[in-house]
Amino acid sequence: MPGFSTNAIHAGYEPDSLYGAINPPIYASTTFAQDDLAVTRNGYEYTRVGNPTITALEKAVAALEGSAYAVAFASGMAAIDTVLRVVLKPGDHIVIGSDAYGGTYRLIQQIFTQWGVENSVVNMTDVGAVQAALRPNTKAIWVETPTNPALDIVDIAAIADIKGQATLVVDNTFASPYLQRPCEFGADIVVHSTTKYIGGHSDVVGGVVCGNTPELEEQLRFFFGWVGAIPSPFDTYLSGRGLKTLAVRMERHCDNAEAVATFLDAQDAVARVCYPGLESHPGHEVAARQMKRFGAMVSVVFHTEEQAVTFCRSTKLFCLAESLGGVESLVEHPATMTHLAVEGSALAVPRELVRISVGIEDEADLIADLEQALAVVAAGAKGAQASLSS
Repeated sequence: MPGFSTNAIHAGYEPDSLYGAINPPIYASTTFAQDDLAVTRNGYEYTRVGNPTITALEKAVAALEGSAYAVAFASGMAAIDTVLRVVLKPGDHIVIGSDAYGGTYRLIQQIFTQWGVENSVVNMTDVGAVQAALRPNTKAIWVETPTNPALDIVDIAAIADIKGQATLVVDNTFASPYLQRPCEFGADIVVHSTTKYIGGHSDVVGGVVCGNTPELEEQLRFFFGWVGAIPSPFDTYLSGRGLKTLAVRMERHCDNAEAVATFLDAQDAVARVCYPGLESHPGHEVAARQMKRFGAMVSVVFHTEEQAVTFCRSTKLFCLAESLGGVESLVEHPATMTHLAVEGSALAVPRELVRISVGIEDEADLIADLEQALAVVAAGAKGAQASLSS
């Protein structure tokens, strides 16, 4: 069986017989000529239900995830919405983690609740609590690991053991298929925002859903075509191009993230560093068991919200921006940015927390930027203390 990088480069496409193009062509055609009435040529009729460029990406991602198939969508949220539509119906119940992407919870709470779907918010690192939350009508358990933004680690195999008839869905965006393959641990469905590490260059939005059962694939493709949440051929080409370098990028991402986490963990201004690669992390052993390395996301808890905000405003190389997984390093304040929608809910993010997406720049430059930002934080803390003393 080919290795990961070989599959990332070659799976899903072979140079075509007409011109021998090394890269998958961008089939910018909405419709395809048919050989006879309702007789398609190689199975393609209309891009809303299938396109060769999209197929190439789907086959490559499936090969990397070790799944039977993958279905691409226009965005990660379109992928999430489609999975929820497939596995849930009115009267069903879903269990979701207490630390999860705000957009996922917002969709479940504000849209699917109106449709008659119940939800329970549970600490997914507590398998007993997950099991206790299951009901006769529980049809789905939604897992992120590492979680967003606290970077908790969920034991996928342990959840799979207690899920019963529920469908176990794992959002694998933070890890990427290079670091973690949830199907190997019992996940039924794997979801990615390909916008992040798979695309890898902050220039394309997309999503993908992976699975192993033919029934699920049929339902996913029904929604793919009839709802129309499809990616464009150009977007899937960009995602596929990014996929080719996923392995080498993730190695550099992880190298830098480990250095950043270690550096921040030694700073007095920092109350706590959330990074599964640190031995002090509660999920370190589980992460070591189910992940190849520990990822490129680092979250930092400061002593006060003011310090967290000051830090975000003071970095220079780390750009203040939402999203993650690109080659450039980003910093953001989840409570007021990516997770604003869950303010006041069971998923509310500590306002002292800062989320960092560590890129692939030179390590020394990243550390230098953190040092100068922390110096600004320290100066502000001293000024506040002096003001109180006076």
